[in-house]
Amino acid sequence: LGEDALSPRPAAPMAARERGGPVLALVTEPRFAQRLRRYLEEEQLLDARYRLQEVAGGSVALPVLEVAEQRLRELQESGALELPCSLLRIQSPIPSKAASVRTPAQKLLSELRRMVLGLGESWSEELEHDVPRSWQRHGDLLLLSEDSFRAALWMKLGPALWETVASALGAQRLARRGRVLPGGMRSPSVTLLLGQDGWVEHVDNGIRYTFDVTKCMFSPGNITEKLRVASLPCAGEVLVDLYAGIGYFTLPYLVHAAAAFAHACEWNHHAVEALRRNLALNGVQDRCHIHHGDNRQLQLQDVADRVNLGLIPSSEEGWPVACRVLKKGTGGILHIHHNVEALPASSCLQPAVPRNEQRPPGDSSSGEWEDGQREMQSPKETEGSGKEMPASRVRPEWQRWAEAAAARIQGLLEELHGQPWRTSILHIEAVKSYAPHVHHIVLDLECRPVLPA
Repeated sequence: LGEDALSPRPAAPMAARERGGPVLALVTEPRFAQRLRRYLEEEQLLDARYRLQEVAGGSVALPVLEVAEQRLRELQESGALELPCSLLRIQSPIPSKAASVRTPAQKLLSELRRMVLGLGESWSEELEHDVPRSWQRHGDLLLLSEDSFRAALWMKLGPALWETVASALGAQRLARRGRVLPGGMRSPSVTLLLGQDGWVEHVDNGIRYTFDVTKCMFSPGNITEKLRVASLPCAGEVLVDLYAGIGYFTLPYLVHAAAAFAHACEWNHHAVEALRRNLALNGVQDRCHIHHGDNRQLQLQDVADRVNLGLIPSSEEGWPVACRVLKKGTGGILHIHHNVEALPASSCLQPAVPRNEQRPPGDSSSGEWEDGQREMQSPKETEGSGKEMPASRVRPEWQRWAEAAAARIQGLLEELHGQPWRTSILHIEAVKSYAPHVHHIVLDLECRPVLPA
C-alpha cells in the first residue's frame, strides 16, 4: 500500500454514496481478488453494499468501509496484509444484489432525500424522523400516521411531495390520520392528501367492508374478536348490535355465525351509509334492519337471543337497553366490551377451579365467592369459539369487573321484569392492550330468567 494511495481524503457525503457516488476500494490483481475478499470479510472491512468490479488495467476493486483506511494502514505496517493492493475511490460503484433490494420504507426515504437535495434544501435528522416507516394500506390508498411529515419544509413542497410518496409506495391516494375527535361518535380526524375521495374496501375473514377513511374508523386490531364472533353458534338467533359502526361485528354474525336476523343500531350517519353498502356487498341486507339514531331511544324490546355491546372504553350506558331487548321468556347472551385497568404484576393471575366447585344454578355472578374461585370456561362455555383461554390468563381485575358487571345486569333484569334472573360468566376474552396495563376485554354473559318450579 503506497503512501499516495493511503493519503487522507474526506469521506464522501452519505447522500452521494447512496446515489452511487465515490466509494473507497482496495484494488488488486484478479488472481488475488478472492483471497483478499475472504480476508476483508474476516476483518469485517468489506463493504457488502457494493460488488467487486473490474477497473482500468484489468484489476479488481473490492469496496471497503470508510472506516477501513486507518485499519488498512495498520495492517500494512504490521505485515499482516501480504497481498499486493492499492487504495483508491471508485467513481461508479455497482450496488450488490442484496443492497439493490430495498424495502418500501427504504425506497421512500431515498426518494424523499433525492427530492429535497434536488431542490437545493438540506437533509436533516428532523426530516428523516418525519418519514414514516409503516402505514395502513387499503387498496390503492395509504393511510399515514399522524406524526409523519410535520416539519415546515414538507409544507413548502406542496402536492409534489404527496405525488412522490405515492409513487415510491405504489399508491394512487394518500391520507393522514389525526387524533380521534372527542364525542360519542368517535369520528376520525383524517385528511385526504392525494385523491378525490376516501372510500376504500377492506377484506377481513372473507367479509368485504367499504368505508370512507376520512369519516369512519376501522380497527384491524379487533380481528381476533371478529374471528371468535364468526365461530359462535348463532343459527336461528336474533342479534341486536347496539354499536354497529360499519358492521364490524354485525357482518361476522350474519355471514359466518349464521344469525337469522340482526338489528344494527348506529347514530353516526357516515357509518350508517357504510353499513348499508357493506350489508349489500355481502348479500345479507335482507336479514338486517338498521336503526339510525341514539340506541337509548330504541323502541325494540323482547326480541334478542344475543346482544353485542362493542363500545369502548365502556358500553355501560347501553346495559339497560341490552336488558330490555333480551327475550324476557328465555333470556340470552350479552357480549360486553370494556377497557379494564390491570396491575402490572403477572403473579396474580386466576387459577382454574374444578368443575364440581362451580356456583350452583340460580346464583348470580355477584362476587360472593373469593377472587379466583371460578373456572372461566369449559368446552360448553366457549360456545364454539375454537380455542380456550387458559384460566391462568384471566387477571383478577378482569374477574372482579366481570363479577360486578354480572351483578349489575342481574339487578337491571330483575327490576325490569319483576322476577328473579340469574347471570353466569361464560367467557372472558382479551382483545388487545391500549396502554400499559389497560386491556380491552369482552365478557360473554349468559342471562336467564329463573322460572317457577
